[in-house]
Amino acid sequence: MDLIAVAAFADNYIWMLHDGVDAIVVDPGEAAPVLEALAAQRLHLAGILVTHHHGDHVGGLAGLRPHLRGPVYGPAREDIPTPFTPCRAGDSVELLGLRFSVIDVPGHTAGHIAYYAEPVGEAPLLFCGDTLFSGGCGRLFEGSPAQMYASLQTLAALPGTARVCCAHEYTLSNLRFALTVEPDNAALRDYQAWCQGQRERALPTLPSSIATERQINPFLRCSEPAVAAAAATHQALPGAEADPVAVFASLRQWKNEFR
Repeated sequence: MDLIAVAAFADNYIWMLHDGVDAIVVDPGEAAPVLEALAAQRLHLAGILVTHHHGDHVGGLAGLRPHLRGPVYGPAREDIPTPFTPCRAGDSVELLGLRFSVIDVPGHTAGHIAYYAEPVGEAPLLFCGDTLFSGGCGRLFEGSPAQMYASLQTLAALPGTARVCCAHEYTLSNLRFALTVEPDNAALRDYQAWCQGQRERALPTLPSSIATERQINPFLRCSEPAVAAAAATHQALPGAEADPVAVFASLRQWKNEFR
């Protein structure tokens, strides 16, 4: 299987997975870049996975449907352009011979889902939309800090080799914040240097991996003493570091205001 990050808008990625004949795409906010990528590699569009309802993830569905030879899967609890097959936690969907497990990850939106597969002989795949970013996480537009924290913990428990296919190239911005929170994290500094090199060559920083995110992402490290202390100090909330959800909430608010 070939995995391609198709650039869209200013900083979106529409993930394309193909076997040389058929392809699936994830969160197609625009149709044109997908159609160009399909034509360039002479691929048929065999299916679409949608993680949540925001326009930059579903806006291309109408333009892709005339070319689609398979289903559209999306979150059961969100308003996705129809027709689509609704999915929820515990469901699985099959495309290109792969079985994708559906994971509920509310927080960014109320019904956000992720898709996880384990291709034979390859690293696992996680299509996580706007829940988990490299070095960061999505804003809480519809969910609570407790929901998002739980969602991130669910993703962090996946195998470390899992490829984290986020929907935005936010990595360098996220890492600037992460280093403000945890300036003595050597793995974080090394990762920032690698990501800077990628972007200087106009290459994606993604996919990341779950193992990498456990080392460098402050939103997955709320129980780490240095992260918890930084969050509590920033919010002037002595004692808050004892509660990882409070640490997460503090970090998320801090990141919202970070420049």
